[in-house]
Amino acid sequence: MKLTGKAALVTGGGTGMGRAITLKFAAEGANVAINYSRRAKEADETVAAAQRLGVRAFAMKADVSIEAEAVRLVEETVKQFGRLDVLVNNAGWSTVVPHRKLDGLTEDILERTWQTNVKGPIYVTRAAIPHLLKGGGGSIVNTTSVAAYQGAGSSIIYGASKAALGAITKSLARAFAKDNIRVNAIAPGFVDTQFVDWAPGVKEKQIAVSPMGRIPTPEDAANAVLYLACDATGVTAQTIFIDCGVTALQPIV
Repeated sequence: MKLTGKAALVTGGGTGMGRAITLKFAAEGANVAINYSRRAKEADETVAAAQRLGVRAFAMKADVSIEAEAVRLVEETVKQFGRLDVLVNNAGWSTVVPHRKLDGLTEDILERTWQTNVKGPIYVTRAAIPHLLKGGGGSIVNTTSVAAYQGAGSSIIYGASKAALGAITKSLARAFAKDNIRVNAIAPGFVDTQFVDWAPGVKEKQIAVSPMGRIPTPEDAANAVLYLACDATGVTAQTIFIDCGVTALQPIV
């Protein structure tokens, strides 16, 4: 197995893409820390599913947009597993604000989106880097979005926050390449999770225009993250689009 003996931390790891990533890592032998902020039941179910695959796993509630909680999350992961090899910054936040409705971008929405999607990954990464360095290197994978590149998404600030995370990904990759720490990202499109109902009718539209005749699944994203986490030893500062080819044709809705 590709990750036997390794330790991974997946923020937002209990549901959707995060759950798929967690279980993909577990299937490859990694011990996994599963972060969640609200959905404790789903996180516990993901822990149980990972443990059935024969690895160690635990769930920890933490709001990564609060630096002290992000630091505590990383430290607990290292305490539990004795090391940290892979970090997946998957936690994010969004709410629907039509792009023409600029007065709908309240200060609370602006702040919460930026704090969670930009500062959160910085806080977790900053806490994780010393442990990755101690272990001789590792892999960081950030979850951005096609919204960052298409002027699309649930709100203008959401796309902007994911574009910022893409820039952070490249900067970190350059800064830590010589330390054998690779930093990459995935940019999912409209992924088929329990959260696809944010825009009624969009799923059907995406399937209709998809070159592959479908939209991405959480497993599609998990496979890409696994590749970046362990197989892509010469790959850093890159973003893999997980969109079934839709963005090659037109902007997503």
